[in-house]
Amino acid sequence: MDMDQAAVFLAGSVLTALGFIVVVIGLVVINNIIARYWRPIRIFTEDSWHSVGSSARFVEPSEVEKSQEPTLKK
Repeated sequence: MDMDQAAVFLAGSVLTALGFIVVVIGLVVINNIIARYWRPIRIFTEDSWHSVGSSARFVEPSEVEKSQEPTLKK
């Protein structure tokens, strides 16, 4: 590797790092602007870690009858 290739490699590395830093700063600024107007999206919450089988229950037939909409009889 001669001096010209080393200089180009160094300049490319520095510019790539600076570009990455600018992109990260832009994402942080956009995230802060969005967070002021919208609630944050939470994918993994505490209740999503509980198993479904421990808190699930079946519907009783009387509950199903109460929840159905009345129909018009002719």
